[in-house]
Amino acid sequence: MKQMPLSKVFTLIEPGPVVLISTNHKGKNNIMTISWTMVCDFTPRFALTTGDWNYSYEALIKTKECAISIPNASLAKKAAQIGSCSGADIDKFANFKLTPLKARFVKAPLIKECFANIECKITDHIKKHNIFILDGICAWIDEKNKDRNSFHAIGDGTFVVDGRKIKNLRSIMKDKLPTGV
Repeated sequence: MKQMPLSKVFTLIEPGPVVLISTNHKGKNNIMTISWTMVCDFTPRFALTTGDWNYSYEALIKTKECAISIPNASLAKKAAQIGSCSGADIDKFANFKLTPLKARFVKAPLIKECFANIECKITDHIKKHNIFILDGICAWIDEKNKDRNSFHAIGDGTFVVDGRKIKNLRSIMKDKLPTGV
């Protein structure tokens, strides 16, 4: 093995998939692209990290809600573009030709072009690390959109696409999986 620079180790375990976080603050819809997310357990509890360098940060702090929209790989370029500009300067829905859909429980819009959307309430903000804890309160799936290949940021400007399933190992894990999964 060759020693690797510590400044690059995050590229080995960058989480994923890339998601779009929508917010609505002061009557304005916005979208941010983020790859620093994780599920917290088998419940609909998630964590994401972002800070005041993102325009959406204030909306997350003030409204305590958002929607997580999961794009398939066909939206990778658009997601990168969304993450490379600020909602302070442009209307990202209009600029990137995305369709906001009314959510049931939050003001943040769902994104029609994504294959799944999760309405979330923010239950905690760990300021020291800019980690937000989100509870999913309603989830939506587009059953017509059969392309569920999400994509993951490596962290260096490159992305990988999910796809091929490997052997089903459910029988080994059956005692660890919650009922109904």
